Amino acid sequence: MSSNLDKWKADLEKLIHLGHEMRLDLSIRAPGHAEKLDPKYRETAAQIKGSFEKNYQGWYTDSRGVLKQLLPDRLEEFVRFYLPDPKRKAVDRNTYRIQDWFTGIRSGKNSYGELYFEDFAIVSMQYSTQVEILESVKSRFESSLHDILQLARADLFDSEIDAARELLKNGFLRAAGAVAGVVLEKHLGQVSQNHGLKAKKQHPTISDFNDVLKSGTVIDVPRWRQIQRLGDIRNLCDHGKQREPTPEEVGELIDGTDKLSKTLF
Repeated sequence: MSSNLDKWKADLEKLIHLGHEMRLDLSIRAPGHAEKLDPKYRETAAQIKGSFEKNYQGWYTDSRGVLKQLLPDRLEEFVRFYLPDPKRKAVDRNTYRIQDWFTGIRSGKNSYGELYFEDFAIVSMQYSTQVEILESVKSRFESSLHDILQLARADLFDSEIDAARELLKNGFLRAAGAVAGVVLEKHLGQVSQNHGLKAKKQHPTISDFNDVLKSGTVIDVPRWRQIQRLGDIRNLCDHGKQREPTPEEVGELIDGTDKLSKTLF
């Protein structure tokens, strides 16, 4: 998952970077801007000239796909800057869209030789807003992937809890407790990571994570005591030299782990 996460983030960064290049191309080509451009930037301007027309269609398609997956509530707005309203009755400053630019539709001129509307400026503004919408995906991207990871982890924990219940049902008390204990330890480790807390030991146990969460004020004393109790039952299941755990104790460990995995984040 981490390798895919890195790939998705890299792909998003490439889209945003290309978007900035295309926006710069439009900015440099804006009427009156080329003449004012510092000579040291003219070579760069020449290199990216036409980048907007060359790359927009591919950029739009890829960006639309990203928004559909990660920011669907902004997708309609994004598309609206590209596609004209099929019901429009005239092409003017209020109805002109980016697709019009690519199909060759341009503003006419009045009897004084003035444009009815600044088509280039409108396209530049609409495209700039599209880039900003895409950039806003970055924060949602992180939280969405976090949610995906949390859901995947929750599904895995549920299946392991079910396995522990089945072992308990068939009388394998120590095995059932050991499975539940592993789930509890993993979950407490993830909660600690979520809050930026780290145990001092290289291989921390339930007790270590429990103390870290308490000192970090993530959990209160009653919950700390509850987790300590579950950790004691887990140790009873793992260490064969101690007395046998009772079915009630193992059931308490399984139920407690199940509840914590769904209420402590």
